[in-house]
Amino acid sequence: MSIKITIFGVGLIGGSLALCFKGKPGITVVGHSIFPEEVQKYIDRHVVDIATTSMEEAASDADFIFLCVPVGKLASYLQQLSQMTLKEGCIITDVGSTKASIAACAKQTDLQNVTFIGGHPMAGSERSGVEAASSILFENAYYVLTPEENVSEEAYTRLADLLQHTRAQIVRVDPKQHDDIVGAISHLPHLIAVALVNQVRQYNENNTLYQSLAAGGFRDITRIANSDPYIWRDILLNNKDVLLKLLQDWNGQVESFIDILKREDGEGIVQEFSQAGAFRSQLPERRKGMITSLYDVYINVPDTPGIIGRIATELGNHELNLSNLQIIESREDVPGVLRLSFRNEKDWDRAQQLLPTLGFTAYV
Repeated sequence: MSIKITIFGVGLIGGSLALCFKGKPGITVVGHSIFPEEVQKYIDRHVVDIATTSMEEAASDADFIFLCVPVGKLASYLQQLSQMTLKEGCIITDVGSTKASIAACAKQTDLQNVTFIGGHPMAGSERSGVEAASSILFENAYYVLTPEENVSEEAYTRLADLLQHTRAQIVRVDPKQHDDIVGAISHLPHLIAVALVNQVRQYNENNTLYQSLAAGGFRDITRIANSDPYIWRDILLNNKDVLLKLLQDWNGQVESFIDILKREDGEGIVQEFSQAGAFRSQLPERRKGMITSLYDVYINVPDTPGIIGRIATELGNHELNLSNLQIIESREDVPGVLRLSFRNEKDWDRAQQLLPTLGFTAYV
């Protein structure tokens, strides 16, 4: 039995899904873009079997349709699909990080003889575009499916079975509950990071030492503030009600710390840090999540000519792929002066084993 999978938006997520499905027996993967140059790129990179700029051609006779477009465009794509004659029993799903809004939209859209099931693969990368697509992107990640009550078990099982090709862990969650949880663990942290960076940016207008000294830890804990502003505009507006409640709760946390500091309550500070540390230590360390993990190693290096080149060469000789290398001038909040960044956990682990054999102490 032949299965046609259509992917609208073959970027990082859509391209990675395509690579998970492509080449499997009986599966044909079709990619769509309105831009001819993107279509050619999909073909040249062998990410899909067929690529087209025609939405009708892409959707025709599809057994599964993945909408991997920005959250703000999902409603438009659903509306356009509702005006086409789709294969009976076709399953439409998306990959957006908000689920209640698209579930409501699907209910209001006249989709004949097809099923919509919301989806959210909780994995990503600091890179974007089809160039960053990888068949292993979803390994060990959670892939959340959010079917409404009227979705048949047969349709849900068909989609869940197909997604086994991603080697992700499939989790079934109510759309509203999904948005509550993801709002707290991803959307709120992004807002806080942006607000914190902008606060320091304002201080820096009067004293540029703020920018000069904001190395190491500050840059790391606020790196998610450097996310695509237009993508996050759509995400935050789609999850507005959840975020307003979360921000109120966050204000309560801030007010609590203000009170502790005003009272000079040292034991209160210890308690807050202890509770946070205990909970954080229970969080999974080696599972992919919405906020991309850091694979950084810090090492102390002497100020001698050629030392950085030697380290990079040795890593290359052992086929360890560096994604970034940075000399950190401020050493107050990190144990080393050279930060080595890797794209995956395997290279990160191997680097920690290799560096001591070269005479360097590695810190993570």
